[in-house]
Amino acid sequence: MISVKPPTSYKDQVEKLRFRGCIIDDEPEAMQILSKVNYYRFTAYFLPFKKPDGLYSQGTNFKTVYRIYEFDRKIRHVIFSAIEEEGHDHAGFISRIDGEKKKRSKEPFVQHHNSKYNGLFPIWAIIELFSFGTLSHFYADLPWGSQKHLARNFFQCHQNDLSSWLHCGTVLRNICAHFGRLYYRKFSVIPNGIQWLDHANNRSLFGAISAIRSLYTDTAKWNKEVFDPIKNLVAEDGGDIQLGHIGFPLGRVPTT
Repeated sequence: MISVKPPTSYKDQVEKLRFRGCIIDDEPEAMQILSKVNYYRFTAYFLPFKKPDGLYSQGTNFKTVYRIYEFDRKIRHVIFSAIEEEGHDHAGFISRIDGEKKKRSKEPFVQHHNSKYNGLFPIWAIIELFSFGTLSHFYADLPWGSQKHLARNFFQCHQNDLSSWLHCGTVLRNICAHFGRLYYRKFSVIPNGIQWLDHANNRSLFGAISAIRSLYTDTAKWNKEVFDPIKNLVAEDGGDIQLGHIGFPLGRVPTT
């Protein structure tokens, strides 16, 4: 029987990073960071610097990787504010809606429909309780003709494209919700029908953000809540962020 690895001290973690070639100028500061950030979560951000032999490329600096980690944390917060979660079967869908009704039972429109209509909500009211994932699966469960009508009339796209954008948004939301890494990540789903994406970046963070952009019909809202914050994060970076590692061609952030 193989036993799990014993826990290591923050000092040992620093030495392990140094052994692999990481430059650590301020050891107390590095130990303080490692005391707050899970070692295995943090070392995933060394992937762009990792050589085939497991060591890090020359010049890899702890502070650089930490700035990348912080950039990832902040951009995750920006994205998370724009999207929500997932589920699928009909019973689960109804259960999710019932849960939202209970959670938001003090809201006037929920109280109104509970008291006057015995808990029955028209679609234009119940949709106020939808999370991003609930919306994605609601769309997937619609008749083909209804999917086609919504896609063409509201998003000017094919219904399969809209379905893929909703799926991408759900996956992205779940990664953000579980504090997953976005930087230097290859996503499992590809957004369809987005002209500025190609094979080189369709599975990147740029591709996932492009899918979310395609769902926004309000350009001013997108620019204020997503584009400007991301642009500011990139501007604050100071050169540590390799935009190619998140799929942004020539530093582009989707705006239109």
